[in-house]
Amino acid sequence: MSLTGPYVGRFAPSPTGPLHAGSLVAALASWLDAKAHNGQWLVRMEDVDTPRCIPGADQIILQQLAACGLQPDGPVVYQSQRGHLYQQALDRLIQQGDAYPCACTRAEIAQANAAHGITKNRHGDMIYPGTCRPENGGLAGRPARAWRMRVPSGAKAQLDWSDRCLGEQSQQLDEAVGDFVIKRADGLWAYQLAVVVDDADQGITHIVRGEDLTDNTPRQIWLQHQLHQPTPSYLHTPLVLGDNGEKLSKQNGAQALDISDALTCLKMAGRSLHLQVNASNQCDWLAQAIQQWQSQFA
Repeated sequence: MSLTGPYVGRFAPSPTGPLHAGSLVAALASWLDAKAHNGQWLVRMEDVDTPRCIPGADQIILQQLAACGLQPDGPVVYQSQRGHLYQQALDRLIQQGDAYPCACTRAEIAQANAAHGITKNRHGDMIYPGTCRPENGGLAGRPARAWRMRVPSGAKAQLDWSDRCLGEQSQQLDEAVGDFVIKRADGLWAYQLAVVVDDADQGITHIVRGEDLTDNTPRQIWLQHQLHQPTPSYLHTPLVLGDNGEKLSKQNGAQALDISDALTCLKMAGRSLHLQVNASNQCDWLAQAIQQWQSQFA
């Protein structure tokens, strides 16, 4: 299902701490793409993983964005307030036979994979072998821990899409991830389901985010198909790397942005996006950056 109508984009940070250089790149790219298309730019706080969220981090993030001239065009949405929408989606998937309860622990999944000679890549997903599928015996009297999304096999499992930056992409869902979790064992909603429900509910037409999320896209497209929702346009931007060559993140010591010099922060983010902007004030810098983005992606 394709999208029609005005452009609506979004930036969806997790409030686990202030923005750092890498997250500003994602925010700036999504904002530039929205403005280059004369569209709306929304901010959504992805605080569904409540144990990892830091009280007050959402307000710090909004202050950092505002200092850089990146103002949302609508009210900020919080995933933690949208559980009823995720439950409605899960109920629909259960009714359709697309979701089922799972009793497996991570150790059991790893053991089952090892028995079949399947190893997990360092940054890859642990492929679920389908142990708790109803046709394989279901829970077998064990209590449910999580809910999983059934994926097809064979040719139907190949998800193809076009990324506006990376080009043509493809993933074989059954071989890459298998049936994936949409509600976690701890009762929290999984990112994959929440983001798909939110994007559809907010009318998001274009998603611009970091390249590390590229491999999530086919799972989200599959959920969109099964929930009869439109598929947005995708653009994944280059990552900002730390000194160790890994993605810059809070987990590997990324420092919070110093918004006392917002223009310098924007210039650094712009360079990561291959923008060559020369301006001495923030307003002119943003205006020139929009023009350059238009020449590349609009």
